[in-house]
Formats: sequence, structure tokens, C-alpha cells
Amino acid sequence: MVRSMYSAATGMEAQQLYMDTISNNLANVNTTGFKRSRMEFQDLMYQTLKEPGVTNSEGIMAPSGIEVGLGVKPAATQRLFDQGSMNQTGNSLDVAIQGDGFFQINMPDGTIAYTRDGSFKLTSDGTVVNSAGYPLTPQITVPEGAQQLGISADGKVTAVLAGQTATTSLGQIELARFVNPAGLTGLGENLYGISDASGQPVLEVPGQNGIGTLSQGYTEASNVQVVEEMVNMITAQRAYEIVSKAITVSDQMLQVANSMKT
Repeated sequence: MVRSMYSAATGMEAQQLYMDTISNNLANVNTTGFKRSRMEFQDLMYQTLKEPGVTNSEGIMAPSGIEVGLGVKPAATQRLFDQGSMNQTGNSLDVAIQGDGFFQINMPDGTIAYTRDGSFKLTSDGTVVNSAGYPLTPQITVPEGAQQLGISADGKVTAVLAGQTATTSLGQIELARFVNPAGLTGLGENLYGISDASGQPVLEVPGQNGIGTLSQGYTEASNVQVVEEMVNMITAQRAYEIVSKAITVSDQMLQVANSMKT
């Protein structure tokens, strides 16, 4: 019975972490470019009370043994990078990725972070930056007075400069892709960092070698499905309740055993 209480306790801890993951998904339902996470569990080791295949005194082999599980543990939170819906904004600096790939963002410490959030802004000197003020890489600068800013599906950035009628190229947006994007680490601010699990980024021009294309005037919405998360929440709540009930029943059984008199 003590074993059952410890096993049930691991279940309560696991469901609490599951609920934490669901809550974070729901909290970011309106976060641009957010990718939902899925909780994965594994059973713990088993205590073998009787080995399968053991023969008794009559030489008869037991077809099965006796194993008692010791609970559950969280194995991973896998980030799912399925495409979010496209929201039209009409803002010439908003860019969404349709398909695989990440924008590259130059961080203050000199490292490169990666994001699906393409809601870009301009600084006072015309540098294209994200909402936190970190510049896009390769860096693109829009001169003062430039008009008709255009970003093509293959990442070419053009504009009509002041006093001119022809379009001028301002730069090229490159996208990064990873062998295992689920291995990226969350940095906050809609940014991801590389890890040994994600592998090193491969840089591509949008639309080439299977990487995604760009859509100007759009942003990618969160891929969180509210109804699915609500169902997961109910499932986690019911699992938490039933596991806590196992602790209560085990405690009642211990009370009966302790109250027995010879």
C-alpha cells in the first residue's frame, strides 16, 4: 500500500506538469508564431515479484510473472511546428512564413536566435528589427523617405527611394531550417536557440530546396487549438482526481491494517 501511494504521487506530479503545459499553450493562443507543446510520459521501472517462466515443484512453467509498476514520469515536452493560420494585416513590414523555416535574429550577445514571428518594425535609422528591437539577419536597412516597400515570396526586399521612380534592392531575407526543429530551446520573446538536438541551421533562400516562402502583409497565428487544449485540460483534471483517489484509498487500507487486533 505504501508502494501504491508513491506510485500515485508520481501520477499527480506528472498530471500537474501536464496541466502546466496546457496552461502555457492556452496563454499563448494569440501569440504570433507560437508553437504549442505536447506532453509525453513514460512508465517507471517495475518491481519483479515473480519472474515469468519460473517452474514450480511439479516442473510446470508459469506463463507469466508478477510485476508491479512504480509510477510514471514526464519524458519530454515536444514542440509541434505545424503551420498556424495566416492573418492579413496589410502592414508592409509584417511577413509570414508559409512552410518550413525560421527568421534569423541577431541577439545583443552576438548569437543568432530563430523565430516564426515576422511582425517587424523599423528603428530610427531604418534598420528592420523584431518587436524586442533585435535586428533581422542578414541586416536590412530602409532609407529615409523610401516608399512602396516590397518583400517578395523569395525574400527579395525592394523599395522606391526618395526622388526615384525605379525600385531599388535593399537586401535578401534568408530562412534557416533544422533537421530537428523540435530540439530547439525556447528563449522567450518568440525566439528559439539551437541545441545539440536541433543540429546546426541550414540557410536557404525562401522557396528553394523545399523551404517555405514569404507572404508580405501577413502574420502567422499561434497553432494552438483551443478546443483540443480544453479537452486535454479535462483529461488532466480527471486523471489528477482519480490518482489522488488512489492515495486516499491506500491510506484507508493502511488505517484498517493498523487498527487490526490480534
